[in-house]
Amino acid sequence: MKRSDDSEREKRRKRRRLLQELGEQRIPFLSPSDAGFQQLWESSYAGLTVRKAGALPGDLHERVQSALSTLLQRGCLLRDLVRVRDRDVFTAVSRALVGQPGCTYRYLDTRLFTIPWHCGDGDESCPPATPTPIPTPPVPDGGPCCDTDLRVACKALWELNRFFCVDIQRHNNSRRGGGTAGEGSDKRGGSGPAGEATASGGGAEDRVLEEKEQRAEKEEVGGDSNSGQGCSQALDPPTATPSRPVQFNITLINYMDPRGMTQLKQEPYYGMGKMAVGWHHDENLVPLSPLAVYSYSCPGETKTEAMMEEKEQTSKEGDKKEEEVEGRRAEEQGAGEEGPSKEEGETEEACWRVGLKVAWDIHTPGLALPLQSGDCYYMTDDLNRTHQHCVLAGETARFSSTHRVAQCSTGTLEYIQRRCSEALENLHTDPESGAKSLRSLILSTLQHIEDIHNEVEFEWLRQYWFQGRRYARFCSWWSKPMERLEADWKQMERMTELLLALVEDESSVQENRREMAETLLNALTDRQQHRQTWRDRRMRQPGVMVVD
Repeated sequence: MKRSDDSEREKRRKRRRLLQELGEQRIPFLSPSDAGFQQLWESSYAGLTVRKAGALPGDLHERVQSALSTLLQRGCLLRDLVRVRDRDVFTAVSRALVGQPGCTYRYLDTRLFTIPWHCGDGDESCPPATPTPIPTPPVPDGGPCCDTDLRVACKALWELNRFFCVDIQRHNNSRRGGGTAGEGSDKRGGSGPAGEATASGGGAEDRVLEEKEQRAEKEEVGGDSNSGQGCSQALDPPTATPSRPVQFNITLINYMDPRGMTQLKQEPYYGMGKMAVGWHHDENLVPLSPLAVYSYSCPGETKTEAMMEEKEQTSKEGDKKEEEVEGRRAEEQGAGEEGPSKEEGETEEACWRVGLKVAWDIHTPGLALPLQSGDCYYMTDDLNRTHQHCVLAGETARFSSTHRVAQCSTGTLEYIQRRCSEALENLHTDPESGAKSLRSLILSTLQHIEDIHNEVEFEWLRQYWFQGRRYARFCSWWSKPMERLEADWKQMERMTELLLALVEDESSVQENRREMAETLLNALTDRQQHRQTWRDRRMRQPGVMVVD
């Protein structure tokens, strides 16, 4: 966990430094009604493009909005229990992951499992959106994994995904050819190099700190699996290039009705208003890959029983230290004179907005873009790396469908099944007696097997049984695969027992028995620590801080 902890400490250090440097002041931000808004967008936020609702076919809007409502009504949208500063906390938004069958998405020590989208009238798999096809295990009874309504909903989201893949590729081609961003875009000609976004940043020190943070975040995504907490240690993911077609493989569906929320934080640096999702970079994505977001504001929907149950689990107190400081600053600023005058502030804050800022920079003004229902926006180039974004709550309920190229080289069912096969190759079963033994006692092989053992248990089984199986009541796709993973894990437990018996056998003549014992002791110690962490997570009352 060291690299993850170091990254979190670095972020907190940067946050404290910014707050100290700001004092009681606010960084200015611009909205469309402000002079200089367009110039700021073109000079510092060139990787952002907005597509107004009219740029999408009307029938696609209808299908997508109906699909989002179906997911809510069916109870598919749930608040995730994530890990923040060693505490389990509920997200402020309710979420579901829809996408390529067998894909997962990991953030804040939580793995989400896809509800598969459907491309045809039946349950056929979609064309692969990852470099290699993902075998789709059969559903337990050989029939559909979801009922008709849910299949129709997921298919509509796949159609939106296909539209985004084509439209964003057309947009990129237009920019490379010197054209405009396309009809229906609020921002035309956003073809400036992404590097210009940092031209007015906070100096060399900020740039060095930003690069250090990016390295730490990359390590956090890839390195934590050594301690049973990560998923991307093995492979260096491919980097998106302008010539490579865009293929989003997942969409993260979000829903919030701010009228039912009492703990939304005030945006602390600019005074933009209440945040539904705080400042962040999207995690676990293929480097330089774009993001596409569909926004749908709607009247408050009837809350499902599942949502009400989760709301009851959220208590009224939390980690108040940084939040109270930031909250007081935001409240004080509301009564002060710092920052630009917002004559249309009340009107702007009534609708949902996306906020953007140059990461860890207090010199470049921020950007706040209002989103009407049906509007979309794209984040291209390296905008997600060099900038941070937040979502500012409006007055009505709102869905979003956020389409991503998830880095899933080590986050697919096919990957973990392959890892299980690698480990179990070392288990021999006598065809006559059924007795089991280990084929190889080479230390590197034993270590490799124990690493896989931990990965299966802590990155897949415990993640799924902790909260992933909530989706099994309306989608059975993952049920059988997880049962098979559990069966493989039991075989690995047996392999560990065989090794333990061997190293404890005083009469054994195995020459490297001491080294094997050390390898096993390290693996068991690590495993016990992580089992205790998960045991604590299940027994401890969940944290009460609502996070972004």
